[in-house]
Amino acid sequence: MTVFPGCFHLYVRRGYFVLVLGIFTLFWGFAATVVALLRPHGKGFIYCARRWARTLMKAAAVEVRVEGLGALDPDRAYIFVSNHQSHFDVMALLHALPYDLRAVTKKELAHVPFFGWALSAAGFIFVDRSNRERAIASLRQAGAVLQAGRSILYFAEGTRSPDGNLLPFKKGGFVMALETRTPVVPIAVQGSREVLPKQSFSLRPGRIRVRAMPPIPTDGRGVEARNALMAAVRTAIQQGLR
Repeated sequence: MTVFPGCFHLYVRRGYFVLVLGIFTLFWGFAATVVALLRPHGKGFIYCARRWARTLMKAAAVEVRVEGLGALDPDRAYIFVSNHQSHFDVMALLHALPYDLRAVTKKELAHVPFFGWALSAAGFIFVDRSNRERAIASLRQAGAVLQAGRSILYFAEGTRSPDGNLLPFKKGGFVMALETRTPVVPIAVQGSREVLPKQSFSLRPGRIRVRAMPPIPTDGRGVEARNALMAAVRTAIQQGLR
């Protein structure tokens, strides 16, 4: 059987990425856990997370292009609401957003050795998506994160889109924004699905574009505005994906 040089190169790249993924997830996961335990309110955790993300993207030959950050205030906290197409979205956003971030993520990740321990120690927000009341209660804990001057990353679809089209949005993050009066920044991530689609390990080199749309204010708006806020953010992300 003939193996084409291009295919062989991709197999080697994938194997190299898996090796780097294993080694550096353990290394930076352990370092982040130690840093988060010693200084839970410091920026050491996000430093480790960014180094981890950049190492993996370099191993996968993935570039990130960032647009729209000039409209944001680097000294204030935001809720970044992003679309979700690939596991590489998290790495791209860690690389692209120069903020002290904490993310809303599924509760199962809390039990992953090193990685999950680091997330817990650093104050990430774990959500039980199978229980609506618990999910909303968890999201309300985000107020303490925002008051500490940290920003929050929220994937409104709750899971990765299999075809790149936006899935229905979950309301919890928009309630969180309105209750804490925090501006929402819609984020459009494009290209990550071509790098690594959902339920696939067809890893390919490529370029991911992270585009920050203008922030949407929440001051003076009550929780009853959650549907309107959600619709505005969805429209902005759709525009950013064009």
